[in-house]
Amino acid sequence: MQPFRPEVADRLAELAPPLLGRLDAMTERMVGLLERSESAYAEYGDGVRAELRTSSRANLERGVRTLMSGAADGGRGALSAAREVGRRRAAQGVPLETVLRAYRLGGQVTFEALLSAAREAEIPGDAEVLLEVAGSVWQVNDLQCAALAESYRTEERRLAGIDDQARQQVLDGLLGGRGGDPVFVRSASELLALPLEGRLFCAVAPPDESGGPTLPGPGPRLLKRGVRSVWGWRSGAQVGVVALGARRLDEVLGWLQELAEGPVGVSAVVEGAGEVAAAWRLADTAARTLPAGQPQVVTIDDRLPEALLSSSPEIAGRLVAQALGRLLELPEDERSVLLDTLAAFLAADGSPTRAADELYCHRNTVMHRLRRIEQVTGRSVGDPRSRLLWQLALLGTERRRPAES
Repeated sequence: MQPFRPEVADRLAELAPPLLGRLDAMTERMVGLLERSESAYAEYGDGVRAELRTSSRANLERGVRTLMSGAADGGRGALSAAREVGRRRAAQGVPLETVLRAYRLGGQVTFEALLSAAREAEIPGDAEVLLEVAGSVWQVNDLQCAALAESYRTEERRLAGIDDQARQQVLDGLLGGRGGDPVFVRSASELLALPLEGRLFCAVAPPDESGGPTLPGPGPRLLKRGVRSVWGWRSGAQVGVVALGARRLDEVLGWLQELAEGPVGVSAVVEGAGEVAAAWRLADTAARTLPAGQPQVVTIDDRLPEALLSSSPEIAGRLVAQALGRLLELPEDERSVLLDTLAAFLAADGSPTRAADELYCHRNTVMHRLRRIEQVTGRSVGDPRSRLLWQLALLGTERRRPAES
């Protein structure tokens, strides 16, 4: 590539520096043009769009500094950044044509800003030099676009070469406890294009009645929102490891809830691949506390009492028998009414009046039922320990307040 002529380099040295103070305005113009002309970006979440704004500003600044330096070869830093953008956008599934359009818009916005700077500064110059200035902008831009496209296609081929079996093997290694092996973690992170050194969580979605997934296409849909993850199967359930990064957990859980067609259990947030195996066990436990077929996403912290009961079926059965006793032996109609009344009473913090409002009956009716519950269980509604045992027993029998069923 021929270096810039001295006259062109001198002109760029005059015109380019003021552009550093206009980067925010240039970025707004570029992103505005891009979002209006490329519908693909509208399909992606706030994460990708926020990254687009950040990377656009950084790329514009690198382009301006490259012109200031007179580097006709595109500048090593700018070319390296272009390659990284290409790799990242390929992993996110953004079409190559859309990414190249963004880079070319950057060249357009830069040249417009150069012309504006020339008019404002009233810098004299002949038309030939100005044409070469324009050519220098597009020369640098073309080199960066070529580097981006090459990196994009390389990453696209790499991702296409990772088959489901290889992805499942790596996921099995993480869930099986290999997250403490630095060599394995580096290989897994590269293979899956998934950062494994930061904040992570696991999600488990039991299958539907036919054995199919109840969380359809979570990987690509999260990626559109700028969240990386890997998904597979373990112990008959759909399992995912999600790189949370700087995201809030509740934000990502909201997105999973939009997809869920059945119960989904989620672990606590953990740091690094070494804790993924424990996170999977917590997520699996949380999932097992939910009724089948109910599209609900819960964390293990939301379900700690239920998790304790589900982890020890023998103790859970013993607790239910001891707390409810003969109540469970009553005829179905009476048993159901008393259990609903007990659940409403406990949910109302022991207030018969509030329980009656919830059950749409008279307070005296609730009092009569509570006396019947005391009679058949041998426990007192005024005893805190009995109320605790009842609450746990209702969880163990999967009873819910009528309003929540």
